[in-house]
Amino acid sequence: MGDLLSEKVVKRSVTIAGHTTSVSIEKPFWDALKAIAAREKRSLASLIADIDERRRTNLSSALRLYVLQQLQN
Repeated sequence: MGDLLSEKVVKRSVTIAGHTTSVSIEKPFWDALKAIAAREKRSLASLIADIDERRRTNLSSALRLYVLQQLQN
């Protein structure tokens, strides 16, 4: 578990509602979001856009919390 706790933040550009923004989250969260999108047969951009519409915190935190929620379900 020590390696996981040392994961570095990865910054990526995403387009949401026609606007490009940067999101910084750890690689395991990116991997989980990609897996969730694939499971739901949708694009990662579409998933992130939906999360963005519902969020009440910054986007990076919202993405992490969404992954946590999916794991808890």
